[in-house]
Amino acid sequence: MSIVKRIFIAGHNGMVGSAVLRQLSNLSNVDIVVRTRQELDLTSQQAVQSFFEGEKIDQVYLAAAKVGGIHANNEYPAEFIYQNLMIEANIINAAHTNNVQKLLFLGSSCIYPKEAPQPMTEEALLTGVLECTNEPYAIAKIAGIKLCESYNRQYGRDYRSVMPTNLYGENDNFHPENSHVIPALIRRCHEAKLSNASELFVWGTGSPKREFLYVEDMAEASIFIMNINKKLYEKETQLMLSQINIGSGIDCSIRELMEIVANVVGFKGAIKFDTTKPDGAPRKLMDITRIKRLGWSAETTLKQGIRKTYDWFLANQNSIRK
Repeated sequence: MSIVKRIFIAGHNGMVGSAVLRQLSNLSNVDIVVRTRQELDLTSQQAVQSFFEGEKIDQVYLAAAKVGGIHANNEYPAEFIYQNLMIEANIINAAHTNNVQKLLFLGSSCIYPKEAPQPMTEEALLTGVLECTNEPYAIAKIAGIKLCESYNRQYGRDYRSVMPTNLYGENDNFHPENSHVIPALIRRCHEAKLSNASELFVWGTGSPKREFLYVEDMAEASIFIMNINKKLYEKETQLMLSQINIGSGIDCSIRELMEIVANVVGFKGAIKFDTTKPDGAPRKLMDITRIKRLGWSAETTLKQGIRKTYDWFLANQNSIRK
């Protein structure tokens, strides 16, 4: 009979954390531990230390973070760097001091320089200037990677880091002002369909290319990386360059994305692009050679994932922020 593992999911109400929770809940040999923000303040060192002392955790999925779009990152840089630094430092250190050997830290593709060659490899880390709009958040995520690597290096821990590309799916943020591109387009297409709008305008030229990953695939990849043989993981990584990119390996233009979303939602009007608005970077794609060599690849196509996301949006409209 397999030993039951007590697994703490930090950030279980977020998009990635909730997906990890759903998938781990299907396993018979795990005892999942979660806490809401009201029950446990992850920015409090004393609270986090006391929690770990009392719960006897075996594994940690560190998906908790303060997140937001460009506007929020620009308006609240101090909160973004402080809260994320505190959350990861408190959890990683408390895990170590309470003898938790395995931890998975979830980062972000924004850790890579804004001018990084495409597709972005793990080796691009710390080779150039970060995108200024989310630099505080990116710095905090880089610190999380280095915290994991430092505890591994000094104490022989097995703390791993994964860097996802643009994620979307169940429990995404559909707020009209600060959501990311896929939930924003889903909501706008849905509302345009309901109002029988004849056209819908999208910022930019539609030519920039972006990569997207369905959140259930991200959760699957996270569990895969957490549980893969340590020798295999170390063979594919380096002691102080250990993060692994997670993505689909496929990008598409914003124009192509808009056409998929409109088709799934059923918006029949004209799609027009406001070329007076900025495009952003021409391309952002993750190099996923490492994780493919380890034996994992995404299974959900973009259209399948958007269909599932739209179905979830329809079923949860009353609880989605207006």
